[in-house]
Amino acid sequence: MQPPTEKQLQAAYVLAQERYAGLGVSTEQALVRLRQASISLHCWQGDDVGGFEEPDRGLSGGILATGNYPGKARTAGELRQDLDKAYSLTPGRHRLNLHAIYLETNGQRVERNDIRPEHFARWLEWARTNRHGLDFNPTCFSHPLADSGFTLSHRDDQVRNFWIEHCIACREIGAHFGRELGTPCVTNVWIPDGYKDTPADRQSPRLRLKDSLDKIFARAIDPDHNLDALESKLFGLGSESYVVGSHEFYLGYAIANRKLLCLDTGHFHPTETVSDKISAVLTFLDEILLHISRGVRWDSDHVVTFSDELQAIMQEVVRGGFLDRVHIGLDFFDASINRVAAWAIGARNVLRALLLALLEPAGRLRELEEAADYTTRLALLEELKGLPLAAVWDYYCWQQSVPVGIQLMDEIKAYELRELAKRV
Repeated sequence: MQPPTEKQLQAAYVLAQERYAGLGVSTEQALVRLRQASISLHCWQGDDVGGFEEPDRGLSGGILATGNYPGKARTAGELRQDLDKAYSLTPGRHRLNLHAIYLETNGQRVERNDIRPEHFARWLEWARTNRHGLDFNPTCFSHPLADSGFTLSHRDDQVRNFWIEHCIACREIGAHFGRELGTPCVTNVWIPDGYKDTPADRQSPRLRLKDSLDKIFARAIDPDHNLDALESKLFGLGSESYVVGSHEFYLGYAIANRKLLCLDTGHFHPTETVSDKISAVLTFLDEILLHISRGVRWDSDHVVTFSDELQAIMQEVVRGGFLDRVHIGLDFFDASINRVAAWAIGARNVLRALLLALLEPAGRLRELEEAADYTTRLALLEELKGLPLAAVWDYYCWQQSVPVGIQLMDEIKAYELRELAKRV
């Protein structure tokens, strides 16, 4: 397919600029704000959540990456190389979200409660060189002491203490990243704990989880270096009937203890929408973490598409003036397609949805609502759907020297032939 020329991109942008200006919207201001947005790409898309602690160990804790597309990263070096490619295809400057199992130990066995900043030194140096912020996650799955299905809520104090120590170590690593890079690390705690069948006692595991969290967060850490977040889930493989760390549990804990609440778009009932939760939660919390994925039936971790809900989420973030209070990250792992493409497609869709929200005449919409002119509000919202977003998005990609439109796949196919095809 013939790519658009520079002249065509600029001409289309000028026309789009005029159309938006007619509604009182400055496309230039929208693009300036978009350039300031930073998305945290998730390292685990590149190697199907295997990590480098014990790569041959199978996944557990309700984690499952399906598909066998060739070319997954086998080493940390290959993963960083693939991430570099994904970043080069995505406009803007973004972050990386690391899981604890992506440590590098030169072949030495290091238990998870003994991990230290030095085990992530190469990641830190790479981030510094490329001006990426780093975020972090304890890995409370795919480990012998998680095979029972319980970690921070385990009834055995010895097992529970192991995971408490692991999470404490992760907070220290996150704080180290934040100090070294000059941008706070969001350290997000997610655990798989729960029952496959209906439990007789729902409270005791939650009381143990609360006690574990109190111990993990006992030492205050400068929020300029580390921000603590808690991520809920509705159900998982092996925890279909009961999840200890439910949304209500973590919402209560986050409000009581001033932690960030993580809202994962794949971790709720299909009839629930995260877009509706954002303003409700931010009424009581200073900041939140958004994990953007796409739920399809039972599986919560599909590549993000330009869906109605994604658009609604970004509209809510922008309309509420929440951009500086919301940390946005990706969270999916699709092993059935090119993994670099999955990163790039997902990240670009999030940014495109954010641009769509930034191109709304927010002030005018508020005025209509305050005047109870809901008819004109509806008409304007519908009119916006037909405006030339694509022309502004393509121009932005061109400005940022990343592929425009389907040119994305030319770059990915070339990289696949040059690099990924050699990984057998």
